[in-house]
Amino acid sequence: MIIDTVNAIFSYPFLIRAFIVGILVSLCSSLLGVSLVMKRYSMIGDGLSHVGFGALAVAAALNAAPLSVAVPVCIVCAVFLLRLKDGSIVAGDAAIAIVSNSSLALGIMIISMSSGMNTDVYNYMFGSILALNSADTVICIAVSIIIIAVYILFYNRIFSFTFDEVFARATGTNTGVYSIVLAVLTAVTIVIGMRMMGALLISSLIIFPALTAIRIRKTYKKVIVISALVSIICFVAGMFISFNAEAPVGASIVIVNLAVFIIASFADAIRKFIGQRRA
Repeated sequence: MIIDTVNAIFSYPFLIRAFIVGILVSLCSSLLGVSLVMKRYSMIGDGLSHVGFGALAVAAALNAAPLSVAVPVCIVCAVFLLRLKDGSIVAGDAAIAIVSNSSLALGIMIISMSSGMNTDVYNYMFGSILALNSADTVICIAVSIIIIAVYILFYNRIFSFTFDEVFARATGTNTGVYSIVLAVLTAVTIVIGMRMMGALLISSLIIFPALTAIRIRKTYKKVIVISALVSIICFVAGMFISFNAEAPVGASIVIVNLAVFIIASFADAIRKFIGQRRA
């Protein structure tokens, strides 16, 4: 049964492209998600996804290349949100809510006035990974590899910045630079991931694997590894469920992530209970 399903899935070129891109985007999201969750920046992913939708709407209205508009706009907003998170103009959660809701409303307004609420809008909102063409696939693969390479290159600095920003600054680390690096990587991941999950669901790829991994292990390196494995496994499982049940891909992936998170939370609670009884 499983072998037949695998053979059926990989007999379609568009499904092969979906698996390749999906695994890479899931990996990028899970790596960045650990730092964002630990620094309490996780909702920035949700805010940036709405900014990305607004940028894509502007690109569609101007007949411009979507990535050429969405990527720089999301990068600027990501840096802006992180600065507000650390600054004093507006509280972090309020700033994210303002930018998120404003961008979403702007995007809907622009599209409704230009081309109407068509299928492309649905794909932007909920994702359409199965509609990836060869050009999109190449771009997503290239960008994902760059994101992973940059993350590995700055791994030690990101680790220091994540756990103790004050100490990192005291040891000479320019935390502002690495804050921007994290913002840029997150923004780009959000933009390329929106094609897979949509504006409303992409932040789940950043949040769920990291939260699940934290409940399984506590050390940073192990959390990183487990988060990556959980993200990839949940993506593959979601794709299989979507194929067999003819369900939306993005929603299937989120449901699998939610189920794994619940199981990990119960296991963590049981482990703590047993530890307390033994103590």
